Amino acid sequence: MAEAIFAAGCFWGVEQAFRDTTGVSETAVGYIGGNSKDPTYEEVCTGQTVHAEAVKVQYDPMEISFETLLNVFWSCHNPTQVDRQGPDVGTQYRSAIFYVGADQRAAAEKSKRALQSSGKFEAAIATQIVSAGHFYMAEDYH
Repeated sequence: MAEAIFAAGCFWGVEQAFRDTTGVSETAVGYIGGNSKDPTYEEVCTGQTVHAEAVKVQYDPMEISFETLLNVFWSCHNPTQVDRQGPDVGTQYRSAIFYVGADQRAAAEKSKRALQSSGKFEAAIATQIVSAGHFYMAEDYH
């Protein structure tokens, strides 16, 4: 099994997009990319922790490629928006790929360049591509 972590706005819709994807065995919602330990949902919502709401995806690379997961990611949100998705505004709703390893980083950067040059979006792709740090699981009530 392999792991990938994506942030694309409120984690509920993003999680559902990945959960419904063949080859994905498990998903979890949580927080990543911030500056404090064990953040709560309430703290993340203030924007002060700088964490993103994110989805951790466990997948079988023999069934689905990371590149296919990237296609799911790009299709489930607007990657040109900065610190927002739809009505949700704040750094916690930013678009980001938290790569696990050099192969994921290279694939994410290549995919982002291809999407930008495709002409699908007039605006620049705002998605961050950053090394995955610690992923904090969301509270049980999520």
